[in-house]
Amino acid sequence: MSDGTRYIDGAERRARLALRHRLAPAARAATPEAVADALVALHGTDPATVYLAIGARLGDSARTVPETERALYEDRTLVRMHGMRNTVFVFPTELTAVVHASTGLAVAARTRAALVNDMAKAGAPDAAWLKEVEESALAALGRLGQATAAELAREEPRLREQFVYAAGKSYEGVHTVSNRLLRLLGVEGKVVRGRPLGSWTSTQFRWALAPAHPELDPAHAQAELLRRWLTVCGPATEADLKWWTGWKVTDVRRALTAIGARAVRLDEGTAYVAEEDVDPVIAPDEPWAALLPALDPTAMGWQARDWYLAPELNSALFDRSGNIGPTVWWNGRVVGGWAQRADGEIVWRLLAEEGVGREAEAATAAEAERLAACMGGTRVTPRFRTPLEKELAA
Repeated sequence: MSDGTRYIDGAERRARLALRHRLAPAARAATPEAVADALVALHGTDPATVYLAIGARLGDSARTVPETERALYEDRTLVRMHGMRNTVFVFPTELTAVVHASTGLAVAARTRAALVNDMAKAGAPDAAWLKEVEESALAALGRLGQATAAELAREEPRLREQFVYAAGKSYEGVHTVSNRLLRLLGVEGKVVRGRPLGSWTSTQFRWALAPAHPELDPAHAQAELLRRWLTVCGPATEADLKWWTGWKVTDVRRALTAIGARAVRLDEGTAYVAEEDVDPVIAPDEPWAALLPALDPTAMGWQARDWYLAPELNSALFDRSGNIGPTVWWNGRVVGGWAQRADGEIVWRLLAEEGVGREAEAATAAEAERLAACMGGTRVTPRFRTPLEKELAA
């Protein structure tokens, strides 16, 4: 017997995804900023993901690279920084204070303690020395504007100091102060990734001082981040929310209460939507296809994915660490995968057996042309390769 809580089926969830994730043609965005604002966060571990995720949602995909570079490195309306689960994302700049307070502070405290502890075990200089080097490096970065770790080390030679990590253990290694310290400063919200060396697919980033932002109350920031994400991705279960944010379940529940989230029923059980988001959502009039990159924020948006990704496709589309590769979508479901061959050709394969016919094939072919326009002749290999992507690219 129903308790009066509204039931949202998989079809409505896919309708919400099509519109709010800017994937249906009628919902596409005009700028990278609009895409990032709609999605809250773009996975940035693989630099190419940011551009390809934006390109899949822009009305003019051929403008993806120059427009995204403008937003990231000229106007600075988007910023690449550490966020949820200590992962690198690209956020709207106005959201940096919320991300830092809601997810960065707790991680930063643990990260600094771990670095100081590792250095002490190795007989390296103490925390006071580290703080002195940190302040000197930040001052140098302020003078230079942007710099690589090597360029900073020329200004502050102590960044080249090395220490042995986990001596005597199977995973023993030698760490350079610059690598660990710059990562720590990123988690602490003091530095962000700047323009890379090389093309838009490069992983060799310069560093820059983080944009100034107010210090927010962590609980308030958590409520704001959850409100934004739930508006885009709701309904979501507590497990989905805990997985996406990396928070404790108590933090999730406190934030849900703070924003007045409404409970709904899914096939998986109880879930939540934003307070004013209980009305039904109608699917787009036209069917749609999309070719999304590895680690796309839609594909990685929920912990429970059966409503848009059939479990039998997982082995082909995920690597062993749980990273999803390039995917083909049809009307809100993952139906296959794609890759780029050495000569630049975009190739794809449909894996789903039901609900996929000639219309889906024609729409996928059209999306492959849009993707090629987005890439502009650049060769892109995902940082985390999956079985189907490797097979198609061969």
